[in-house]
Order: sequence, then C-alpha cells, then structure tokens
Amino acid sequence: MEDLIFSINAVLPIVLLVCIGYLLRRLGVLPLSVTGVMNKLVFRVFLPAMLFLNVYNIQSFSQTSFDYIFYVLIFTVCIFFVGIPTVMLITKDNRQRGSVLQGFFRSNYALVGIPLATSIFGAEGGIVAAMLSAFIIPLFNILAVVSLSIFGGKNGKHPSPAKILLDIIKNPLIQAIALGGIVLLIRVAFVKHSIEFRLADVKPVYSVLTSLSAVATPLSLVTLGAQFEFSAVPTLKKPILWTVLVRCLLIPVIALSVALAIGRFNSAHFAAFLAVYVTPVAVSSVPMAQEMDADVALSGQLVVWTTLISGFTIFAATWILKSIGIF
Repeated sequence: MEDLIFSINAVLPIVLLVCIGYLLRRLGVLPLSVTGVMNKLVFRVFLPAMLFLNVYNIQSFSQTSFDYIFYVLIFTVCIFFVGIPTVMLITKDNRQRGSVLQGFFRSNYALVGIPLATSIFGAEGGIVAAMLSAFIIPLFNILAVVSLSIFGGKNGKHPSPAKILLDIIKNPLIQAIALGGIVLLIRVAFVKHSIEFRLADVKPVYSVLTSLSAVATPLSLVTLGAQFEFSAVPTLKKPILWTVLVRCLLIPVIALSVALAIGRFNSAHFAAFLAVYVTPVAVSSVPMAQEMDADVALSGQLVVWTTLISGFTIFAATWILKSIGIF
C-alpha cells in the first residue's frame, strides 16, 4: 500500500495541473486561442532556462561510474531506431508518427524521474539520477528534434541530414543545454584554479533564471489541460493505445530485464533506470510538437494517458524490484 501511495503521489500533481488547465478553459478563463502562444513561450523561454540550470547545477563527475550512463544512452538510441519502422506501421499520418516516436523514448525525467529516484533510494539515488540527467536530457532533445524533423509536417518529404542538423542547432532547448555545459566547464576550470565564483553569485541573473525555470513545468501542464479534448480520443485511439503499451509496459519490462541480465548495476542505478523508463511521456514534447509541426493534439493525449497509467507502472516496477532484493 505504501508503494501504491508513493506512485500516486508521484503523478497526481501532474494530473491536477492538467485538470486545472482543462477547468480554466471550460470556465472561459483560458481560451484555446492563447494556448499556442503559451506553448511558444514555454518552448523558447521557460524550458531553456530550466534545462540550462539543470546542466549548470551538476556538481561533479569525478566519482561517477559511467557503465549505467552508457547503458541508458545505448538503450534509448535502440528505442529510437526500433521505433522508426514501428511508428510507420502504427499510423500513416506523418505528423502522428513524429509524436508517437518521441512518446516511445522521451520520458518526463526532470519532473517525475529525478524525484522518483530520490524517493526510492534516497540521496544516492537522487545523485545518480542527477548525473544521468546531464547526458540523457540532451539525448532526449536531440532525438526528439530528429524524430520531428523526419516525420514532422504534412508533405511527407524526408529532410536531408543537413536540414536535420540545422534543426538540432537551431533548437532552443539544445542551445540552452549547450550553453549550460559551457558555463559548467568554465565553473569547473575556476574551481581547479581555486577561483571561488559561481553563477549564483550574480544574484539578479541567477534569480531571473530560477524564476523562469520554475514557470516551465506548471505552465506546460496548465496549457496542456486547456488544449485537451476528450472528443479527440476516439479518432486518436490507435496511436494512443500503442504508445501507452510501448511506453508503460514493453519498454519498462525490456529495459529492466536487460539491466538485470547484465548484472553490473547497483540499487541506485536501478532507481535511475526507473526514472528513465517507467515515467510518463515528457510534458515538453507538446510545445516541441507545436514548434515543429507535429500532431499537438496527439502529443498532449500521450502525456495525459501515459501519466495516468504510469502511476500503476511505477508501483508494479518498484514492488517487483523490492521483492527480488534490488531495493
């Protein structure tokens, strides 16, 4: 029962914020006409601020075991490549394919994953998950840009590698991650030369970035709720069902089973694996879908339904790993 309550607590705040957005639209406070602008703000201002700080605030890699990081990166890339032919079988709509593909591999790591790892395995689990975030969040965003470049748009034309690379370089989320990495390296260089200076010492700048970062997730979820339409479920039933099946069942089972078979990972690593593979589709997939001409309605549906189902998936995975002595 304790595990079930914990799982519900992990996803309930997300559901409630979506419900608030849905209610605000029904009350006429948040009309559908402004949600596009809100998504644009999230994608171009608030999410970049959050990702910049996520990368910059990484403390140290000096005592990090990279085995688990390599496993997550390789497995995620495998999901991406296996997902390409899979989404082509699921739907003929090119814009839906991009949304489904990023739904397969792109988890809600920052919002649900890292707190989940911390709750499961304490401070050690949180540190391991935070270290992983410096690698997996950039990979999620790069693969998402590639997915939506390949399948985004209505004409079905395949973009050139140069066009995909340009989309990656121009993406505000990628730019924010890269800038965060550069500033992080500068901070590390300062520390090596005994120069005590951090971005937080420039209080006005750091305060603004922190405030912008804090807006990203709640505004994304409220906007998602305002855009959500129950009437769209029947027409999107097939891609929703397939994405929920893959994201909430197949990927957790395969990822955790392979990790167990490898036998090189400790309990804290498995807490990080849960954070990546058992959490729902990332909220940021919706504003990115809008910016890159994918199916925004489907992307929103995938976030909502995988969030609802993931409460039970988190409970089941945690209980199974506890029963076999991992936690």
